[in-house]
Amino acid sequence: MTAGSRQRGFTLIEVLIALAIAGVALAACVRALGIGVNGVRNMQERSLAQQAAQNFLAEMRLQAVMPDLGRRTRPCPQGPMAFKCEQVVQATPNNSFRRVTVRVNQGKGPVLAQLDGLMSRLR
Repeated sequence: MTAGSRQRGFTLIEVLIALAIAGVALAACVRALGIGVNGVRNMQERSLAQQAAQNFLAEMRLQAVMPDLGRRTRPCPQGPMAFKCEQVVQATPNNSFRRVTVRVNQGKGPVLAQLDGLMSRLR
């Protein structure tokens, strides 16, 4: 090598800074991926809970029996999830109808789905 031509390259400090920046960017990507996975899992739970509530209400309608007033809870599994359906039956101004609210949760957790409907004595 002659005195006028020096090899140019990255110093150790520049390489370490570049690695630190790449590490922070990679950590941010992993965090975003984790948040996305949790969002998908929550959406799946809510979708299955909504289907469980719809199935519960449809089953009540198919039985064609006027439900008694009050609150009842029973298991209503849907897919891999073990949900509990809470049925709340309320009177309406018209005695031929009853308002039915179905709330779905997992044990003592928050309500994942709620569905309201009317039951009738009329066929």
